[in-house]
Amino acid sequence: MTAIDHLPAEPVTRAPGLLRRLPTSGVAMCGLALILVWVLAAILAPVLPLDPPNKSFYAALAHSAPSAAHWLGVDKSGRDILARIVFGARQVLTVAPTAAIAAYLIGCPLGLLAGYYGGWVDAAISRLCDVILSFPIIILYVILISTIGPSVLNIVLAVVIAASPGIARIVRGLTLEQRHLDYVAAAQLRRESAVFIMLVELLPNCRGPLITDFCLRIGYTIITIGIMGFLGLGLPPPDPDWGTMVKEGTVMISVHPYVSLFPAIAIVTLVLGFNLLADGLRELALKE
Repeated sequence: MTAIDHLPAEPVTRAPGLLRRLPTSGVAMCGLALILVWVLAAILAPVLPLDPPNKSFYAALAHSAPSAAHWLGVDKSGRDILARIVFGARQVLTVAPTAAIAAYLIGCPLGLLAGYYGGWVDAAISRLCDVILSFPIIILYVILISTIGPSVLNIVLAVVIAASPGIARIVRGLTLEQRHLDYVAAAQLRRESAVFIMLVELLPNCRGPLITDFCLRIGYTIITIGIMGFLGLGLPPPDPDWGTMVKEGTVMISVHPYVSLFPAIAIVTLVLGFNLLADGLRELALKE
């Protein structure tokens, strides 16, 4: 036995995960900061010194511009714009992530099945996805919401129907890249079930691109909710809806443009936060 045999084995160190390396990305941290501002505003909305979002201050209509009493002014119904934006953030930050998560719960299994099994399973799922993706996305949303009616549940359902095929195609492509690698072959030699291989082996190894897409997907959903509100198909009144606020402000935009401007800025900043976070995560994923 040589002296080398007595040397202690060096511990195997793993590179820190994607989320652990998040603080090293300035772009991602800027995006996260924007998101956290809105998250904190939404959480603290009931205890912040804000007026009720649906209360009309008719006396303020004569001087609806921003003032000490109403920092961002009031809308055409005399409701405080700042209060409606902050309380509207609660709706957006509830509906958008919920819809994105629900879409992933449908799209991921479909993509895994198509990529892992191939053959007729892949063909059937891919053709179904192609049919849905052939519709222009906005037209598809308008058709779905107009048919089933505007509500929180129906908006989530519409996002799931429209977004799941795109998610399935992303997961399918990632699965096709991974399914012939050694770790999958080792799991098959251990006689692991197909469900175990897909959920425990394949899916975690696709997490980098999926986390990035998830952040972008939330941003797309926020834009969709805003568009639906602008078209009159958003969250039902009297709940504050940023898209509806932009729409209502257009009747007085030539005189008081801030009525539409401030909720539009809210949409832009929140979507920008998720896009910056996604960009930072993508840069970190490429460095792995």
